[in-house]
Amino acid sequence: MTAGNKIVRVGIIGCGEITQVAHIPTLNFLSDYFQTTYLCDVSPNALTHCSKKVTGSIPRTTPDAETLCSSPEVDVVLIANSDAFHVPHALLALTHNKVVFIEKPMALSLQDADRIIEAEKNSAGKVMVGYMRRYASGFLDAVKEIGDMDQVRYARVRDIVGPNADFVKQSGTFPKVFGDYKDADVKGLEERMEGILEQAIGTELGVEVNGDTAVQWRHLGSLGSHDLSAMREVLGMPVSVLGASLCRAEGPPFWSALFQYPSFAVSYESGIDEVPRFDASIEVFGGNKTVKVCFDSPYVKGLPTTMHIREKLEDGSFRESVVRKTYEDAYTLEMKELYAFVVEGKRAKTTAEDARKDVEIFGMIMKAGLEGQAGLNKLEN
Repeated sequence: MTAGNKIVRVGIIGCGEITQVAHIPTLNFLSDYFQTTYLCDVSPNALTHCSKKVTGSIPRTTPDAETLCSSPEVDVVLIANSDAFHVPHALLALTHNKVVFIEKPMALSLQDADRIIEAEKNSAGKVMVGYMRRYASGFLDAVKEIGDMDQVRYARVRDIVGPNADFVKQSGTFPKVFGDYKDADVKGLEERMEGILEQAIGTELGVEVNGDTAVQWRHLGSLGSHDLSAMREVLGMPVSVLGASLCRAEGPPFWSALFQYPSFAVSYESGIDEVPRFDASIEVFGGNKTVKVCFDSPYVKGLPTTMHIREKLEDGSFRESVVRKTYEDAYTLEMKELYAFVVEGKRAKTTAEDARKDVEIFGMIMKAGLEGQAGLNKLEN
């Protein structure tokens, strides 16, 4: 089947910011490919607001994920609600043999990641994880350039950003935040997240779950998963973490790590402050060439991902170039890949097995950071 004769019907679970700013507008623009047919959220006002944003036809709405996942009017279940419910709703969708698109982080514990992997094996459905940066054309170009290098000597991964609100208010999508949740839903979210953190940090890492470790794990799962997933595609899995500095719950949310690869190291720094800018990049240094891919905010549609190359030419001269292949944003390119995944049977590179590796790296960073802090405490005492 091709775009000319197949419209993929999408049911979205979660009608918060990312759905309002990115998913609904992108699916609307790609009306030759998709139609949003169902919306699910525990906020009645969010359902009403988002249903008016959908073009083509008025979607059905429900507060119950089971109703959406079981609907014959849904081909793809797009999961974009709270991280705490990504796994149970993915499992529910797979039980109904749906294609599942899960916003990152797919899971926050190895146990939950394994549950999705096993459920996919036993389902006629399949899973694609939403790492949109990895579908940006500039990123794909950079992966190829880096792959052609004779060697990698060093690399840097950086993601220092201001508040999302500063970009969202410039997006032209006019999202709204609603608070009409039932007390039981709020309590259920809190209890589920507590259970996830206890499993991931307490059981799997053997580390105390407290304010600091919980905040760090959530940051790694949100902003950090973008960077670490892209780093893995460019360079593979690190061998170890030589050291890490973790943010503290009462301080600015900044963290850093030094990854060891077989023949080189990668420095990683990330954080969120109040400065309204988006400074995200991956830079790889080879013998005669340096390749850097720069990402801009995904909340303003059409901002390009660019590739920057500095190299020594055969005649000994220096050349610096910037490549912008397209203004198509990463979310649009990602949704086109989703269409190929559903209709054409193209394999997704952002699989459940791939996403599990992020959780492994979260643990490596957490352990290295806590070991470093313990050593510092000894010196202070």
